[in-house]
Amino acid sequence: MSKHLSACTSILVGKDATIDGSTMIARNDDTFLPLTPQRFCVEPAVTNRKATWVSNQNGFTAPMPASGYRYSMTPNVEVDKEGVYAESGFNEKNVAMSATESVYGNERALAFDPLVKNGLAEDSLQSMVLPFIDSARDGVHYLGELIKKYGSPEGNGVLFSDKDEVWYMEIVTGHHWVAQRIPDDAYAVCANQVAIQDVDFNDPDNFMYSDGIQEFVSNNNLNTDKNGFNFRHIFGTDNEKDRHYNTPRVWFGQKYFNPEIKQSPTSSDLPFICRTNKKISVEDIECVLGSHYNETEYDPLNSKNDDKKLKFRPISMNRTQNSHVLQIRNDVNENCSAIMWLCFGVPAFAPFVPFFGNANDTDASYSNTPVHLDDKSAYWMYRKLSMLVESHYAEFIQDDIDFLTDVKEKLRRHVDNSIKHAQQLNDDEVTEYLTAQNHVITAEMKNITNKFSNRLIEKGLTLSKLTFNMDENL
Repeated sequence: MSKHLSACTSILVGKDATIDGSTMIARNDDTFLPLTPQRFCVEPAVTNRKATWVSNQNGFTAPMPASGYRYSMTPNVEVDKEGVYAESGFNEKNVAMSATESVYGNERALAFDPLVKNGLAEDSLQSMVLPFIDSARDGVHYLGELIKKYGSPEGNGVLFSDKDEVWYMEIVTGHHWVAQRIPDDAYAVCANQVAIQDVDFNDPDNFMYSDGIQEFVSNNNLNTDKNGFNFRHIFGTDNEKDRHYNTPRVWFGQKYFNPEIKQSPTSSDLPFICRTNKKISVEDIECVLGSHYNETEYDPLNSKNDDKKLKFRPISMNRTQNSHVLQIRNDVNENCSAIMWLCFGVPAFAPFVPFFGNANDTDASYSNTPVHLDDKSAYWMYRKLSMLVESHYAEFIQDDIDFLTDVKEKLRRHVDNSIKHAQQLNDDEVTEYLTAQNHVITAEMKNITNKFSNRLIEKGLTLSKLTFNMDENL
C-alpha cells in the first residue's frame, strides 16, 4: 500500500471555463507526515536505453521503453526510504500529468477484482507514463494498458491535460477504471472519493474505460441503481469518513466557484462535472488549494465556533508537500505555453511560483533539497515561512495576505514579460531563455521571501509572553 495514500485535493478545468483559454489541472500533494521533503527537477530525454523499473516500495518491476521525452517532476528526497513519487510535471510535448489523487473502491467490487500487491502504484506511476505519452487522451490509454498488464495495488485518480483536453482517470480495483474528459466549459473538484458519476459507453470522445467493465459489473451484481451506470455508486464509498474527510473539501471548492448554489458539506450527491458563469483563473485555483474553509464556521484557524472548527478536514494542510497548478495556455506560442505554478510551502501561507515547462533544468535550490532544514533550499524556505505565519496567525495573517497579493502581481508580470520576449525567439533559443527565466524568478523570490520571513521574526520577537510593562513612577 502506498505511503502517500492520504489526502490530496484536485481541480480540473476545461479551456472554455478559464479566463484566458488555458487548460488547467491542479492538486495538493498531501502525505501522512508534515515533513516528507521533495525536490523539483528535470529528467532529460532518453534514446536507445535498456532499463528496468523496480519499485523499492512494493516490488513492482517492468521494462522501460527505449526512448522517452524530457519531463519535469517533484519526487521525494529520500527515495531509498520513501520511494520516487514523481507526482507532477510536463513532458516536452506539453502534456501535463499529476498523479495521484488517492481514491477508494468499495468492498463489493474489490471482492471480485482485488488489488494487486505488486502492481503499478503511485510511487512508480508518473515515471512509467509521462515520458512516453503524446497527449492527455494518449496518457489515459497508455496507463490503462499498464493497469491491464500489471494491475493496481491501490485506488488512484490521475489527472492529464494538453492544450485541448483535460481528463480525469479513476483506477478503483485491481484492473478496472473509468476516465472522463472534463467538458471544455466545465470544472471538477475531487477529494479522495470516487468522483465520476454517469458513464456513457457510447461516447468515446468523452469516456474511456477498462476492458470488460460492464460485464464485470453485471456478472457480479454490483450496480446498486435500477437504471444507468453510475461509476461512483458502483465502485465508490459513501460512509461517515467521506462526509467528514472528503465531501466537505469538494463542497468548499464548488461553493467558491458557485456561491449561488446551496449544498451541504456532507452531501453524498455533490456533482462531478460543474459549470460556473465565472471565468476561472490560476489565482482562483490557488485560493481553493490554499483554503481551510475560510469565512465559514468550519475554519480550524477561526478563534470562535470551537464545536465546528475541527469538524472537517481542511484542503490546505501542514502535510501538503507541494501544491501545483499545471497550466497550458492557448493564447501564446506552444513553446512557451506550459507553466507549472508550484508551491513548496503550506499553500494557505506560501506563494505559487511559476516555472516554464520548456526548460532543461531547475535551480539548485529546488533540485537539491536536503532532508533537514537549511538556509538554501526552496522547500525549507517556504516551509519555514508557513510555520512562522501560523505560529502567530492572528498577528501575521494580514501581513502574509499582503505579501502574497504583492507577489502574485510580480509573478504575473514576470510570466507575461518572459512570454513576450520568448515569442520573438526561434525554437532553438526559447528553451535556453525560459530555463534562464526560471532561474531568475527563483533568485528573486528567494530574496523577497527571506526578507519577509525576517520581518515576521522581528515582529514575533515583540509578541513574547515573557514581557512586563513597568510603571514609570516605580
